[in-house]
Amino acid sequence: MLQSLAAIEACKLPIGQVSVIIVINASEVGEITIKEHNQQTLVDCQYWLNQSSKKYNYHFILENGLPKKHAGVGLARKIGMDEAIRIFEAQDKDGIVLCFDADSSCDTNLLVEVERLFEDNLKTPGCSIHFEHPLEGELEPEVYEGILNYELHLRYYVDGLKYTGFPYAFQTIGSSMAVRSSAYQKQGGMNRRKAGEDFYFLHKIIPLGNFKELNTTKIIPSPRRSERVPFGTGRAIGTWLDEGKSELLSYDPQIFEELKVFFAGVDHLYQTIALESIWNNYPRSIQQFVPLKEFNSQINEFNSQANSIATFQKRFYQWFDGFKTLKFVHFTRDEFYPNVPISEGVNWLFKKLGKDSKSWDLKRKLEEVRDVDRLDRSGI
Repeated sequence: MLQSLAAIEACKLPIGQVSVIIVINASEVGEITIKEHNQQTLVDCQYWLNQSSKKYNYHFILENGLPKKHAGVGLARKIGMDEAIRIFEAQDKDGIVLCFDADSSCDTNLLVEVERLFEDNLKTPGCSIHFEHPLEGELEPEVYEGILNYELHLRYYVDGLKYTGFPYAFQTIGSSMAVRSSAYQKQGGMNRRKAGEDFYFLHKIIPLGNFKELNTTKIIPSPRRSERVPFGTGRAIGTWLDEGKSELLSYDPQIFEELKVFFAGVDHLYQTIALESIWNNYPRSIQQFVPLKEFNSQINEFNSQANSIATFQKRFYQWFDGFKTLKFVHFTRDEFYPNVPISEGVNWLFKKLGKDSKSWDLKRKLEEVRDVDRLDRSGI
């Protein structure tokens, strides 16, 4: 916690005012040792705050009795974000809410770059911020081997979706995102999910349009294991350490190839009378995931409501959104193309970029993918 606070305090001053809201939390049924640790954390933070003058305003919220049903990362994030919205509302400001985990670090230009992005893009409702997990440090070496594999998986999935032409292909990492206050309220705020809260939240923000990637700075999330969440980074590292440390498996590239066929034909569905003929030419994975009856019903409905191809596209991707796309990927993995080693998937990705990465080790593959992700990936 204190290292994360120090990282924020070390950030360069943006033009606007910055308040940092820290939510220290535990379930009402949490172990007494966890609650005592939280109490001590609050004491340590207050001591840190009072040791010297600070550039930013810090507000600490201790919630040691969150309802058992909802206690978790989603509710904790919601408490902090809702408090930020309350402050903005009191000041009549459409401010920016930046999410940051209590075990993360960042580049010193984080705050000024977030501010610049939203000031330069007044219609932008939110952004995904470039992240890089540490690949070495004080933890056991196996942890860094695991996070190397897992981050490759995260980037491979989103870059694979970029290749398909899916318009909502962005990283959805809770510790590396920012959103405009007005967009947060318009979409009903953060959910209380115990895991995946970031994915579900951002996939309500992204379809608003003008969503951005911020690649001129970076956040450094922790690679540590966590048992507090049923899935996600912390759980993935725990599974890696407990169940064997071989190369991580990820999605077969053929899934992205078939999804690309589907998305490439979206514009041809506008005001067409040849729906069945188009459907018959789809890969079997698409046909089984979206049966002809559902396909006809949905596309006819979209066409009846759309007076332009842009409106049709919007309606189509409201239906086949980030949730449905992920369901398709999992369906096709289970029914057609089992997972493959992550290196195989990344090799396919680089082949699309005109590079041969077969001789690279996993670390170089990740470093090269990070470089790609900092740039415009429209050519993938």
